[in-house]
Order: sequence, then C-alpha cells, then structure tokens
Amino acid sequence: MTPNASETRLETRGFHDKGPQAREVLETVGESFLTGLGDAVETGSPSATDRRLTALPTRYQGFAYEGAAMGFALLDGILPGSRRTADFLRGPGEAHVYMAYVGIGWAMARLPRPLWPDTGGLDPLLRWLVHDGYGFHQAYFHTEKYVHRQVRDARAARRTGDGAYALRAADQGIGRALWFVGGTDVDQVARLVDRFPASRHSDLYAGIGLAATYAGGAEEAELHRLREHAGRHRGFLAQGSAFAAEARIRAGLLVPHAELGAAVLCGTDAESAARASRELRPDASGPVADPARPHYEEWRASLARELVPREGGVS
Repeated sequence: MTPNASETRLETRGFHDKGPQAREVLETVGESFLTGLGDAVETGSPSATDRRLTALPTRYQGFAYEGAAMGFALLDGILPGSRRTADFLRGPGEAHVYMAYVGIGWAMARLPRPLWPDTGGLDPLLRWLVHDGYGFHQAYFHTEKYVHRQVRDARAARRTGDGAYALRAADQGIGRALWFVGGTDVDQVARLVDRFPASRHSDLYAGIGLAATYAGGAEEAELHRLREHAGRHRGFLAQGSAFAAEARIRAGLLVPHAELGAAVLCGTDAESAARASRELRPDASGPVADPARPHYEEWRASLARELVPREGGVS
C-alpha cells in the first residue's frame, strides 16, 4: 500500500529529465511525501508527526503533510475504529487542508474498495480534492495508461457516487502529475496535454498551474512560455496557480518560486491571487442545481474569469 522510495526517482518512473535542478526538485518532493507518509504510519499520532514534519524545509513541508494524510487514511482503513484522519484534519493538518485532502485521494487509490475513506464528512467544497489526489496517483504510478493512452478511471467517480464531475476533478490531478511526467519542461508538458481530447485541456492546465506554482521547477521565461501554450485555457492555468498560492499562504509556506508562479501565471502577487481565491469561495451548504457544476466548479470558473484580465505577469 505504501510506495518504495525508489519509486519517486525520475529514472524509475520513466519521466522526462530536464536537468539536475528540476530533477532535484521533483525527487525531493517525492522524498518529502514519503517522509510524511512514513512518520504517520510509524507514529500513528497526528501530533507526533506534526512535531517531526515542522523541521523539514519550508519548500517541501506541504508535500510531507500530504503524505501524512495518506498515512492516516491508510491506518483508518485497516485499523477498526481508527479516526486518525479526522484528528489530523482538526489539528495539525488543518492549515494544510488542501494538501491533506489530496493525500486522502492517494490512500483511496491504494486501498481496496471496502476500506476506502468516507468522504461524506469532509468539507463539501474541498472534498473534490480527494478525486484530484486520486487522479494524480493514477497518472504518476500508471503513466502509460492514464497519460500516454489517456484512459479515464471511473472507479472512484462511480463508487463514491460523485458522478461525472469526479472525473473532471481527477483530470485536475492528472494535470498536476503532468508537471512531474514532463519533468517541469513546459514544452514537454504542453505536448503531453495536446495528446488528450480538447475537452479535458482546461482541467489539465488548472492542475499544471497548481503544480508549477506550488512545486516549482521552472524559470520565469519558461512560465511565460507555459502561458502561451495554455492559450484559451490561461484562465484555468491561473486558477490553479491561485489555489497553490492560497495553499502555501494558509500553511505559512510561501516561498520565492511560488511568488514567481503567481506573478507570471496570475499576473499578480501571490497574496493577491490567494485573496481572490478566498473572496470568491462560495457557500457550499446549499443545494447544487447541476451535478455537473458543483459549487467547487463554480468557484474555479469564477476565479479563472477574475484572473484572465490580470494575465501578463512580470515583464
């Protein structure tokens, strides 16, 4: 159920290798995720895990909390009566909720269906990030099928009852994975997107924008080129970038490469991008008129529209 450390190496995965700097970023992301996962499974304690993870470098802490959420969700699946995920989300994982929900999706991809985490009690707006995490896992570990052959995995959509939009949320996770599969090489990443049906591009670019801003690995000129590749999907590229800025700022993990990502992809500073995300966040307590457009999608679309006029970024 838990990946081996060697599985995060670009060479092992067969991912594109742009060079030593990008390779170090992506492989350290993977190592940090596994650190959080290992600590959660080893200690079984959200508070003990938190004490260990706060010592990690700021750039990579969020990925460790993502891994920890996966670990606690795995323990909840296999240990009767375990409520570690809920305790983690109410405690040290609260500031990292975006990454934590993604980590729960990783656990869902690793556990047999009867042991899947119950997503019904999660934040009704953010719970779609669980499907995002599921999609990332499938693209990262089963790249030939879900990236190169563009197959869609409807298992989570069907068995959680979340329907068609769960597939779109999973595509946003696949988009994040493309940043890794393409080795942060924006031209390679864009070529991977082009192989998918056009109807999936906006969600893929949203995930790419999130990964490019949160994980980093590309210079300013490359990010400008990424915007050009995104074309009419630049709004969703910016939306993903704004989500990344908000996730980092909420957790107190803002770093220079995230500022750069927001500047180029959103056309504004990270704090302003994050503020737009917070201000446009809808009330998800009411009924959904169209299941294909849940409140989460309305939020994403509103943010994409808000950020389009700001495109241009730093000169």
